[in-house]
Amino acid sequence: METVQNVQTNYRVKMVHSSETHVVNIENADGPAPGEFVIVTSRYGKDMARILGPCNCSARHEGEKQTFVRMATEKDIEIYEANLEKERVAVKTCRAKVAEHKLDMKLVSAHYLPDESKILFFFTADARVDFRALVKDLVSIFKMRIELRQIGVRDESRVLGGVAVCGRQYCCHNVTDRLQSVSIKMAKEQNLSLNSMKISGPCGRLLCCLSYEYDFYREEKKKLPSVGYKMTVKGTNFKVIEVNIQSQRVTLLGEDGRKVNTGAEHFYKEGDNSPWKFRGELED
Repeated sequence: METVQNVQTNYRVKMVHSSETHVVNIENADGPAPGEFVIVTSRYGKDMARILGPCNCSARHEGEKQTFVRMATEKDIEIYEANLEKERVAVKTCRAKVAEHKLDMKLVSAHYLPDESKILFFFTADARVDFRALVKDLVSIFKMRIELRQIGVRDESRVLGGVAVCGRQYCCHNVTDRLQSVSIKMAKEQNLSLNSMKISGPCGRLLCCLSYEYDFYREEKKKLPSVGYKMTVKGTNFKVIEVNIQSQRVTLLGEDGRKVNTGAEHFYKEGDNSPWKFRGELED
């Protein structure tokens, strides 16, 4: 009789409530399919997650590595669906109590853990909040363990989700939950508008997607003269006034007032430290 050996495979999973992704190691001869639900450990306790798929990866930091507990059962899914309505009620109740205690905090969501008698309340606040009296009230109402967790405004967008100005779901909710640092320099490098209203997300922070193509633009710009660079072409002094990476076009302004838009292929260097040169004919 042939023995089927179980193999251990890393899988990337997405927490159903918080949309955080983790890496779990699952020993299974067949392996779960993408979209299936599993119970895994999390920083808050055992919770439900969805399988994204197998990955040839390891956790990038200690907090990303979680433990696979078991496959979710039909009962687990029924409990999860029933908890959704209970969570909506819990949010309304908690918000009323926050207002009653006049606490300077914004409640984001509530979450029942499937395997534990505990409710998590996530909130944002500009400063430290003394919510001890609030917790006592919530314990007396729900007769369960209560945990209040302060999160950042970018985490709020990740948890709640929504549609961004591009018409797609928030990157932090649907593309990646790894909230990387984003700076105004990234917008400048890509020749984007520096109007904060145009390059900020609903969270009020700079758009996560500004970082996606930043490295590409930075490398591509090394292949062309930068804005402000001065060079002589066909006996006329010119200054670079615009570089369009997407169209691979460079605009020059001559001392004689001529404005020339020409292809990037006309510019070259003979060495890394050599000046930029122009070959070919200027386009009118």
